[in-house]
Formats: sequence, C-alpha cells, structure tokens
Amino acid sequence: MLKFITQTYFFTIVLSTLLFAQSSLYMPLDIRKAYANGTRSYDGKPGENYWTNHADYTIRAELTPQSRAVDGQVSILYYNESPDSLKEIVIRLYQDFYSKTNPRDWPIHPDDINDGVTLKSIAINGRALDMKAEKPEFRRSRTNLMLNLKEALAPKKQIKIAISWSYTLPHKTNLRMGTYDSTSFFVGHWYPQVAVYDDVNGWDLYNYSGIQEFYNDCNNFDVKVKVPQNFIVWATGVLQNPKQVLNQKYLERYLKARESDRIINVVAQGDEDITKPDTPDWHFVARAVPDFAFATSDHYLWDMTSLIVGPHRRVAIGAAYKKESKDFYEVAQIARESIAYFSQELPGVPFPYPELTVFNGGGGMEYPMMVNDGSIPERAGTVHVTSHEILHSYFPFYMGTNERKYAWMDEGWAQMLPFEIQHRLAPEYDPPDYTTKRYLQVAGTEFDIPEIVPSIIYGSNAPRLSYRNSAYNRSAVAYNLLKNLLGKKLFARALQEYIKRWHHKHPIPYDFFFTISDVAKEDLSWFFKPWFFDFGYPDLAIQRVKQSGRQLSVTVERKGTLPVPLRLTIEFADSSKQILEKNLRLWKDGSKFYTFKIALDKEIAGIILGDNHIPDVNKEDNTYNFQK
Repeated sequence: MLKFITQTYFFTIVLSTLLFAQSSLYMPLDIRKAYANGTRSYDGKPGENYWTNHADYTIRAELTPQSRAVDGQVSILYYNESPDSLKEIVIRLYQDFYSKTNPRDWPIHPDDINDGVTLKSIAINGRALDMKAEKPEFRRSRTNLMLNLKEALAPKKQIKIAISWSYTLPHKTNLRMGTYDSTSFFVGHWYPQVAVYDDVNGWDLYNYSGIQEFYNDCNNFDVKVKVPQNFIVWATGVLQNPKQVLNQKYLERYLKARESDRIINVVAQGDEDITKPDTPDWHFVARAVPDFAFATSDHYLWDMTSLIVGPHRRVAIGAAYKKESKDFYEVAQIARESIAYFSQELPGVPFPYPELTVFNGGGGMEYPMMVNDGSIPERAGTVHVTSHEILHSYFPFYMGTNERKYAWMDEGWAQMLPFEIQHRLAPEYDPPDYTTKRYLQVAGTEFDIPEIVPSIIYGSNAPRLSYRNSAYNRSAVAYNLLKNLLGKKLFARALQEYIKRWHHKHPIPYDFFFTISDVAKEDLSWFFKPWFFDFGYPDLAIQRVKQSGRQLSVTVERKGTLPVPLRLTIEFADSSKQILEKNLRLWKDGSKFYTFKIALDKEIAGIILGDNHIPDVNKEDNTYNFQK
C-alpha cells in the first residue's frame, strides 16, 4: 500500500512539473514552495493541502457626531486552520494612518493628523494584558499591532482576542471614508482586524499608508452600532432589528422594497420622525464577508429596490444620498441594472451578497455590501463609478484576492468587466476607448511596470502613476484582449471556473493563469508572459502596401512585444469601407509580420490599421493614403 501511495505521489509531482514545464512563466521561489507543499496546483485548482484561516467578530460601537469619536469593543474568535503553530497574532489598526508618527503615500490635511488609535484594553483568552507594562506583550509598528502569545496557537485551534479602542474620524481628508457634513459619516477601516496568515508568505505585514486596499480572510460579523436619535445606519450585512429602529411608515416601505422590483423611496424629501424614540443600537449580521463598514446620517434620502439573482435569492439594493445630489436619484436603478448584468452576463455569477447600499459620501470606494461614492455631474461618470465599485463585490471580496500585493487582480477586473453595461446605460460613453487612452499615456515609458511586480513596491509618491497604470489600465486592457482572444463565451466560462475554484480563498496570479489555460485547454503563457510579466508595449505598423491589378496586399509589422489583434479598414473612393480582422492568436508563434491579401472591385482611397479599442503607442504609421 505504501509503495502504491509513493508511486501515486511521485506520478502527481511529475505530471504537475511537466504541466508547469510547458509554461514559460517565471515563478519566484517563495511561490514555488506553495506548489511543492500541495496548497496550490499547476492545473489552477486549490491543492489538496490548501487552507485559509478565518474569524468571528462581535463588535459593539458608538459614533458621537459632535466629536466624530468612534468608541468600540470587539471580541474576535480566530481559527487557525494552517499546519503552523502561531507565536503571534498580527492586528491591523488602519486608523493609525492618521498618526503623526507614521509615513503616508497620500497627503492629508494637517487638522486630521492625530495620535492614532487609542487602545484601552486587550485580553487574550480572557487574560487582560498590562497596557502599561515596561515590557508589554504587544508592540505597534506603523499600522500593525503584534500580539505576542505566551502559548503558540496550535493548528486547528482557536484563540479569543478582546480589544477596546477609540479614535477620531477625519473631517477634511476623507480618504476612502470620513466626515461628509456635520451629521453624515462613512466609517470604514475602523476596527482592530486580524491580518491574513496565508500559505505563501505567512503573516501579511504590509502597512497601510493610503494607497493599499484589501487583503482579508472570509469572516463572520455581528455588529451593533449606537448613534443618536433620528440617525439611520446603513452597513455591511442584514439589519436584524428594523421593527425596533424604524417607525411604522418607514418600516413598511423598507420591508416592501426588499421584495420589490421597482424603486421605492423609503425616506423621501419632507419625511421626518423616521426612527423610533430611544432607538436601540442598529444590529447587523454578515456571514462569509471579508470586512465590515457602516455609514450614518440624519438627513439623507433613501431609495431601495431588489433583484432576484438566483433560485430563492433576492438581493436588496439601495442608495442613501443628499437631496442636492441630483445624480443619486438614479443610482439605485443603475446599481440594480449593474448587479443584473454581473449576475447574468459577465462574470455571469449570481451576486454573492444579500445586500448592497451605495452611500453618497466622497470619491469612489468599495466595501462588502457598501459603496462610498461622491456625486458626479456627468451621467456617464455616475454609471462608471457605481458599476465599478459594485463589481468589487466579486474582486477582491468574494474571491479574497490580495489587492495589496496584486492590485490588478482586483482593480483591473472592476475596470474591465463593466465595459458593456456602462456603455449600455450611458451610450455616449465608450469605456474601452477611455481605458485604452489612459493606458497609452504610460505604455512603454519607464513607469510602465509589469503586472507581476508586487504593487506594494511602487505604490507611493511620484510612482503613483505606475500604480494606477498597472492596477487599472494595463490590466483592464489585457483582460479585454484575453476576452477577444478566447471569445466571450469561452472567456466567461473560464472566468466562472476561476471564481468557482477560488471564491472565499486567496488566489494569486498563477492560480488565475493556470485556471484560464486549464479551461481553455491551451497553454496561454505566450499571451500572459508579455502582458503580465514583461516590460514592453503594443505597436503595429503598416510596413508595406502593394497593389497589382485587382489584388492588394498589406503587410503589417509587429514592432512592439505585446500582442494585440489586427483590424484593417479599407476605405474606397465611393466612401464605402471593408473591415478585415485577425485574432491576436496569429502572433502566438512569435512572428513579426502578417500580410492581408484583398481582392479589389473598386478604387481604393486609403487604409487604416487598428481602432480606438486596440492599444498602439505610435499611430503615425497606421495609415496609408493612395495618391490620385
């Protein structure tokens, strides 16, 4: 029996090695170890030894609008599913970003600089730590808090951590969250949160300096938020006590909206006395989510609707906004149509959460089941930011992607996957054109960094240009080209399989590359390598045009190293056109030239290579005019 097991294991290792040998993708040594340890596999599936840790959070918090103070107590039950004994637990204190002692990638107003998070008490398994000890059992490093354990947390065991804390919300900087008027707040990145311990790097020790976003385990939350009378709270999760917090008229509207396909004004202009006297804490429960955020106001309007996304599954969708934000009167409907598209078309996976609220705060920022968006004058902008932030429900939240390390595995999808619904809802807007133009502003320059380089390395100060290009634009262009390469049907099927395999886990780039190749039944390294690993740029040119009688030949040269599709437009003297297209697969073998042969039946006026959706750093050599 042992001999059989050994032979089987050897065969599996050899087969996996052969599969990877077919790929020309560079893999760092630390990542190779994960594959050798069996937590990941070369066919793109989680390995037989794969694991993720997780936690249950119970939070009680109070927001005092006058002082912008947030006071809270959190009880964390953390489960160690790893094979390792953990000698410390790493806790994130995001609001230390505003501490006067910490470096930042993002400028903040001097009035928002403070002492960071005040830790009032810490207890481990019921034992209170001495907060003033000469040698405390914890240490703070920028936005991380390291708890030293007297006894290591063994595999398959749990630990209970209780922390009491407070801090002051910023009111002038409002990076991703903050104060939007004297009684309106979006509260995110706000509670002591256990960092991720994974199979590749162990503890995620990256600090939050403003530009990094999410990397979280899949957790459960039970949260109660105390706010003053007449304030409404919107949050991650499902409200557990609507009957206790809403007066009857608004409760009826709220309950009706949760089952309605049309927009219902839960709170409209002129409404008052919305919450009950002596309102209890607003109680929310969220299961299998990576984070928790909430927002509150005493004067916002509130629209709600709902949508069936699968068998016995209806999503409640809402928008909370200032009456002055005219674009927000349409946001609930835009959100509904976006979720329908994502659920039914691309990615074609039912929306993963029971709720979604778009809050009218500032900028554009996503949290699980919550979006924080500013008001935008142009309708296309409202459509773009609403659909973009909602798509984040899949990436990084449902997938558990490490956006801190590979921002393009999150932002690139949020940029590209809504292309079609954005154009459908705002026909004047051409999202692929917009994204391609922004990519070409950086393509081929020294700031055009390959996607595989961890985002944390170049995401600060002047190189922020590199971060935005890599996270949003080059990656979105590459994803769109991948859809062009595979065709929409196969692309959707491969993407759905990737989501099926890795949701609630922590996929890395290779899991994506290998899964897509596995589903496509083709080693796609020839595409992934130039677009995700190499320095380079896309550049095609009309190299030669030859006409012999009624036969026209046009030779196109691939000057750049990044493969793109061919699109040739033949313009005739009578103003008619003929379009010829070739899939970018034609460059798979590394060839540098391709020749179109066209039979002519009328006088030709000119030739145009490419279009606004195909990136090309130099379009001066993309036209050819015939002399009369």
